[in-house]
Formats: sequence, structure tokens, C-alpha cells
Amino acid sequence: MRVALSLARRQAGQTHPNPNVGAVLVKDGQIITQGITASSGRPHAETIVIENAGKNASGATLYVTLEPCSHHGKTPPCADAIIKAGIKTVVIACHDKNPQVSGGGIAALKKAGIEVIENICEKEGLEVNRGFFSVIEKKRPYISLKIATSLDGKITSPHSRWLTDEAAREFGHLLRAQHDAILTGSGTVLADDPLLTCRLSGLEHRSPIRIVLDRSGKIPKNAKLLQDGHESWVMGHELPGAIEEITKRGITSVLVEAGAKLTSAFLESGLVDKVYWFRAPIVIGKEGLCVTETLEKLARFKQIEHIKLGNDSLEIYECSQES
Repeated sequence: MRVALSLARRQAGQTHPNPNVGAVLVKDGQIITQGITASSGRPHAETIVIENAGKNASGATLYVTLEPCSHHGKTPPCADAIIKAGIKTVVIACHDKNPQVSGGGIAALKKAGIEVIENICEKEGLEVNRGFFSVIEKKRPYISLKIATSLDGKITSPHSRWLTDEAAREFGHLLRAQHDAILTGSGTVLADDPLLTCRLSGLEHRSPIRIVLDRSGKIPKNAKLLQDGHESWVMGHELPGAIEEITKRGITSVLVEAGAKLTSAFLESGLVDKVYWFRAPIVIGKEGLCVTETLEKLARFKQIEHIKLGNDSLEIYECSQES
């Protein structure tokens, strides 16, 4: 199951609006094939491993990170394919919360006489598809907020374009690759003209959809993110309306990289699920833009991890159950 979960994690940000699912087929104590939901969201991981194994799938054990689907969508049900392949046992990390499935896949497998082992590495299975489940449960994507500050809470410096060093910036690019979309405000585009792409070697193709909130139509047509060929959306909505529209378009996870005003608006709205706070070991002083009031809103969050990134540090917070 941990191999299947590792496969699923590789596809984070690539399969929306479908979940990213990993599957491993085992026979006689050996992995005979493995698969992952394709970047387009189909074919599904289960279908891929069954096709790869051919007749050898009969009598095998399937490890899959999410309950196999049981409904007819753009592809036939994976549960039917598993039954037809003659798979003996299916081990599942977590149930699918999609009302169209919601136990139906497991029920179909059991009815066909297949042994089903449930909730193996359930916590990890739920985490892998937190965006997919967020859309079902909260009717919106899972939203992560990225903040980078100096020790005195400043997000800009008059002396340098970058607050953090290369290791922290690379981690930030990895976060971009793991989300369906990255969102910023018109002020950031006007001030910095950023690309907002993933520029890690080998992962450039995983750059997320760029979304700019621009209620006043200020973004010039020659902005870099409108000229580089990667997908970009400019929205004139207020924040709640923008999130509603983003959800309608099938986005399941969003990384917010914005200035103090929009960052604060997200925190005040209660829309943020996770915060990645990068800290640089410098003091900027009066000349920098301060976000102290914004950061005070992190009282609603609990720190779950601390990572050292060269000279910089990263604190990761999750929204508490009480908020």
C-alpha cells in the first residue's frame, strides 16, 4: 500500500477533477505491475494495472489507494473491470466519499466474492486526495497559502527580489507542481510580473494553471503569465465568487501566492486549509512591507511540521478543528 500511495503522490495536481490514485498488483508475493491515474484523470489506475497484467491478473491481490469506482462516467466502473479480471483480493486505503460511489465499489466487489480489506493506511489515503474530498465535503478546493517573511515579519525587501535562498525557493516550486492551480492578485502581477510556473528540472510540464484576481482590469496584455503559453485565467470576481467559479471549473487544490492584502483576505475568509510559512534569517526594518497583522491570524492554525531549508526554515500549519 505504501508503494501505491507513493505513486499517487507523484500525480498530485495532475488529475483534476478526478482523484490521483495509485494501484499495485501482487501475485505470489511479488509486484507484477503498478499504475497511476493518468494526468488527464483517465484511464484510472486500476484499469491500467489490469491491462498491464493481462491474464496474470487472475488470482492476484490489488492494492489501491481509493475505493474503486462503481458508476458509469466517461469510463466503465473499475469495480467491474476488477471482477472481470478475476482478482482475488482488493486492499483499499480509504472509502470514496463521492456520493456516486460511497461504498458501492466495495459492495460490488464483495457481492462478486472478492475479499476486500479496508482502511489500510487510511490517514495517508485521505491526505493524498484531500483536494478531491474537499470539493465533495466543503464544495470548494483545498486551499494552501504560501508566505515568505523576514524575521521581523516583512514580505518585501527594497534591496533584493528574493527573501529566501535557493533551497526554499525550490521547495516553493515543488508546491506549485503539487497543486492544480496557483492564485495571486493583480497587485503582485503589476509589481513583479511573475511567471508563477514550476521551474524545477524535469517538472516544468507540471506548472499549475495560473489564476489572477483582477477586479479592475489592471493586468496588461503583455504580462509574462499571459504570454508564455501556459494556461492562465484572469477573473474579475470577488473572492467568494472566484472560489465558486474555480470549483465549477474542476480545480481541487489551489496554492495562494499573493501580497499582504489578498493573503489577509484569504485568512479572514476562513478558506485556508494549510499555510506554508517560509522564514528568512534577516531583518529588513522599516523599509519592508509588513504582514504582522496577517500572521496573527495564524492563531487559528496548529503547526504540524518544521523543516530546515539551508539558512531558511519552513513552518507548516493546518487549520485547527475548532476554526
